[in-house]
Amino acid sequence: MVNNEQPSRTALMSAAARAAHLLVDSAPPIFADPLARRLLGEQADELLGYHLAYGDHPVLSGARTAAATRSRYTEDRLAVLAAQGVDQYVILGAGLDSFAYRSEPTGRVRVFEVDRPATQHWKQAVLVRAGVVVPPSAAFVAVDFEQASARTLVDELVRAGFDPGRPALVSWLGVTMYLSREAIGQTLAAVGGLAPGTELVVEHLLPAELRDEAGQAYAEVVMAAAAEQGEPWRTFLGVEEMADLLGEFGLRPIGSVGQRETVPAAEWERSDSLRPFELSVLARASVPAR
Repeated sequence: MVNNEQPSRTALMSAAARAAHLLVDSAPPIFADPLARRLLGEQADELLGYHLAYGDHPVLSGARTAAATRSRYTEDRLAVLAAQGVDQYVILGAGLDSFAYRSEPTGRVRVFEVDRPATQHWKQAVLVRAGVVVPPSAAFVAVDFEQASARTLVDELVRAGFDPGRPALVSWLGVTMYLSREAIGQTLAAVGGLAPGTELVVEHLLPAELRDEAGQAYAEVVMAAAAEQGEPWRTFLGVEEMADLLGEFGLRPIGSVGQRETVPAAEWERSDSLRPFELSVLARASVPAR
């Protein structure tokens, strides 16, 4: 489990997948995170070594596929909204996300990284050791999603400088599967109460009967490993279930995409081992005018 010195193992594995994508897979990359390796610190060689030695293994290539596609889709969407004047980006379950420290629009877009206190403390120490400067446009917001109420999340964001009267993009990637439905609802209620025009990109995992063979094989291995590390997968939602849940908490569903739809079809004509599979889905929703 998370302690005072390390983030969750899943945060490390996601960062390792993003870093390894640039080392193992063919160019051009689906997504480029040049800071991910530095954020792994002293664990970089060990974690990246697995990908370098066994990069074609379905679990490792699947992890890279999932990490690259969800990050690409979300940051592409942020670029569109930023061009329209949206200047607040909330990353729920930020883990070792590096957007705030590597991106061109950081001077124009305020970034609010939300995660558990222990993970936040660890990440800030990692940034110092890596020599990565935290820009004034970035803020850390400590919230435990399983414990926090909708009001708590909004209050903590406001305390960090977030303006609830202006729209934002909210991303919530790689988190909902670890939470109870009640906790997911509390966070959706918070997002649903933000300013009209706010958009949410939220990742959820499909139940077993909706996965393809590759997705089920990946899930069986990774789900068991996550449980052993004290971070069991708890919630699975079909596309319609997620749409209903979003609507229940005041959000207007816009649509959803699987891994295959996150990038143009031509980008799947690859010489490496990355292939889309049916397991994770990105749902997109907005806060309607009141």
